[in-house]
Amino acid sequence: MPRRRETPVTRAVRPRSGVSEAGAERWVTSAECGTRAGTRRAHPQIRAGAYAGRMPPTTAGGPTPSSAGGGAPDPDDRAWRQLLAGDEPSCAQLAEIYTPLVEARGPFAVAQLGQSLDGFIAARTGDACYVTGEEDRRHLHRLRALVDAVVVGWRTVANDDPRLTVRAVAGANPVRVVLDASARIPAASVLLHDGAAPTLWLVDAETAVETQVGAHVRIVRVPELRSLTPREILAVLEARGLSRVLIEGGGVTVSRFVGDHALRWLYLTTAPVLIGDGVPGIRFDGEDRLADALRGPVRRFPLGADLCTEFTF
Repeated sequence: MPRRRETPVTRAVRPRSGVSEAGAERWVTSAECGTRAGTRRAHPQIRAGAYAGRMPPTTAGGPTPSSAGGGAPDPDDRAWRQLLAGDEPSCAQLAEIYTPLVEARGPFAVAQLGQSLDGFIAARTGDACYVTGEEDRRHLHRLRALVDAVVVGWRTVANDDPRLTVRAVAGANPVRVVLDASARIPAASVLLHDGAAPTLWLVDAETAVETQVGAHVRIVRVPELRSLTPREILAVLEARGLSRVLIEGGGVTVSRFVGDHALRWLYLTTAPVLIGDGVPGIRFDGEDRLADALRGPVRRFPLGADLCTEFTF
């Protein structure tokens, strides 16, 4: 019988599988799926009360979720539900990839970005549908299901009009957070009106907001929001009980958190496409010497035709 550990997480657990030394690397392949996770014991992904204020998770007896855009059902739905429930999942690949996040105690921030081989997240027109494939989008939805809040910048909302909910896999919707000091997102943005998940619209304390929003949206006025560092933004969210945070986009926002060393993990997925000229992905002030460049232990795993690299900082 699958084993379950009922006690809440009380310690921070770093990624396993030989990634403790800087520069170390591990591959996680699909060949590991379909097998038991060995002696690994899964844990509840959140401490007691972490779902407070979030939409209820998909129930264990519910239908298999489908990918965004009408894609195929989650092929690892059973194993994923086992992981969420604190059971040992029947898919070793899922256990290897997500158990570090499941076990981690907050506060922490994790970021995800999908880009082309030449480092762009969209065409020069802003078209980003889609750089990476369905498996990477499912991976993104898994990350959303494992955090308290998902954070995006105003440009992502203006360009993509995202829902930022968990649809491709089972799980609860995180609180949606929009960083928008000047209140520039369109008044018709889906997340301001759909009622799908609690939403925090962070604006500068001096910014006037005249947009009518749904009852699920709270306009949060933050003094000097424009000048806050990523770590200070995370402190604002932690004060509201949001300690496990996913930085989802866009490239400017994710790059700010990377440059400020505010992340515990970064998932960077590269797609086998060359865009040539477009919206850049990761860009931050680098070092003069390559020896001083930002490095960390990494794991890599294929997501269909794409390749995801997990950095641990």
